[in-house]
Amino acid sequence: MDRFSDFSGDDVVADDTASARDTSRDSLFLIAELRIAGAEKGQQVRVRNLSSGGLMAEYAGKIDQGAVVELDVRGIGRVRGVIAWVAGGRIGVSFDRKIDPMAARKPSGGAAKPANVTGPVTLR
Repeated sequence: MDRFSDFSGDDVVADDTASARDTSRDSLFLIAELRIAGAEKGQQVRVRNLSSGGLMAEYAGKIDQGAVVELDVRGIGRVRGVIAWVAGGRIGVSFDRKIDPMAARKPSGGAAKPANVTGPVTLR
């Protein structure tokens, strides 16, 4: 069973996204997985900006405005939304709930930690 198997998209409602743009956007570059409701597989997108209410991403595929989607964003997890706009290889997604965009900027924890040195170090 894949991690999106319980996602039907039936419980996401599109609001007037233009009037909902009252939050600041955080410019960044990260990879997220986007899955269109009803699709078996997701695909990677490049997120270019992120706010508490949505995101803008590069997306080369065909998708219609109003399509229900689910994204898996590092540091945030899965979040459902609706395609608010499509233009020039980019999409805007309006989330169905508020997120903390700064959570996507936190380290993922996969990096090696520096060694704990307690004594003098001699370099030759």
